[in-house]
Amino acid sequence: MQERSSVGELAEQLRREVDRYSPGGKLPSSRALVERFRVSPVTVSRALAQLAAEGLVVTRPGAGAFRAQARTAPAAAGDTSWQEVALSADGAADLVPRSVDASGVLVSLAAPPPGVIEFNGGYLHPSLQPERAMAAALSRAGRRPGAWGRPPMEGLPELREWFARSIGGSVTAAEVLVTAGGQSALTTALRALAPPGAPVLVESPTYPGMLAIARAAGLRPVPVPVDADGVRPELLADAFRATGAPAFVCQPLFQNPTGAVLAPERRAEVLRIAREAGAFVVEDDFVRRLVHQDAGPLPRPLAADDPDGVVVHVSSLTKATSPSFRVSALAARGPVVERLRAIQVVDTFFVPRPLQEAALELVGSPAWPRHLRAVSAALKARRDAMTTALALHLPEFALPHVPSGGYHLWPRLPDGTDEAALTSAALRAGVALAPGRPYFSAEPAAAHVRLSFAAVAGTGEIAEGVRRLRTACDEVLG
Repeated sequence: MQERSSVGELAEQLRREVDRYSPGGKLPSSRALVERFRVSPVTVSRALAQLAAEGLVVTRPGAGAFRAQARTAPAAAGDTSWQEVALSADGAADLVPRSVDASGVLVSLAAPPPGVIEFNGGYLHPSLQPERAMAAALSRAGRRPGAWGRPPMEGLPELREWFARSIGGSVTAAEVLVTAGGQSALTTALRALAPPGAPVLVESPTYPGMLAIARAAGLRPVPVPVDADGVRPELLADAFRATGAPAFVCQPLFQNPTGAVLAPERRAEVLRIAREAGAFVVEDDFVRRLVHQDAGPLPRPLAADDPDGVVVHVSSLTKATSPSFRVSALAARGPVVERLRAIQVVDTFFVPRPLQEAALELVGSPAWPRHLRAVSAALKARRDAMTTALALHLPEFALPHVPSGGYHLWPRLPDGTDEAALTSAALRAGVALAPGRPYFSAEPAAAHVRLSFAAVAGTGEIAEGVRRLRTACDEVLG
């Protein structure tokens, strides 16, 4: 947070001073700026890059930074009002509106204002990310022979093999496609499995990004309730019979947002129900690598126990590394693999080879298991700190389930709580929340919030965040 603030402050100072120089005039050297402003060379480099992106300066490697030439007057704004008609005039035959609400996704992607504690984040805090290991892996990958060439469109064979082994069962490398992050993989899967206008079954509640993917593809998400043991099979069967949906999307392990794990007796039942309906199960195995230190043995992915090709499996390295380390896998069996491959090729061609090579370097290094162990211990400590703080300061928040994996809690709010009002009051108090409403594709039974403990600096910040949340609740609940 301090580094980000220093970059902004230095950029603003240089922005005020750049007019002193003639167009093409040279600015002070990076060394001079480091000494004058008492900041790091990295801060200077980032501030100059920010000004270059704004068109105020031009940087020349080995020569320095120069004031950019005067910019020409901007062209007159065009009239884009015609798009309002073009984008919203859905024909009578369109079953699903073409507009997409991405607000539920943006809540967990947008960085909060300075000083605001991030209880709405969806990724590991930088202190938990394996930054040194990723940098070393990327450096080694860049020196591999052919690292900057075109990769196989399905992905590097060695990386596909690694993902196949991590899934287990009889999954082979030939049944794996390397994709650019879990969101991209889920998008490919739904486009492959369901035509526009079709219903698709989703857990309720579920990840807002999944609902956005479905709606962006012209699909109708149909909710199937989840309890402490995962999706309820009898309701899943009812939903398939009522809708004829071609697919069911689920997160059997540490479900987002409830944290539920699909019970052993339900696993085979879910696959049987889908198979009898002639439908696919899209398994989003998104946080298997974010297990907490006190968790017992994990169940295998559904794909590992699926000889009939019912499951389309998605797994990713992103959650356990960095939001920018977007390497994931799609695994499937049977003719559907070719359809998945065709859609991915059309959409993205392939995942950049240097990133795939870096992924191979990272997961094959001794730093990888050390990182996973460290994150496992840190997440347990943070989870415990948050549950303790909630019990102390917010006993009216019901927390029936405390997960042993993942990065968040899902408390139920007191009856009658206005989620939007609480979220706004919390932000005024200095803590960002993810309201529960966007996680439901139909009306929810009660108000909830999702509280992330992975995107904050540590347990002290968690305790302070819950104290601020207490202040917000006093304002809203009275």
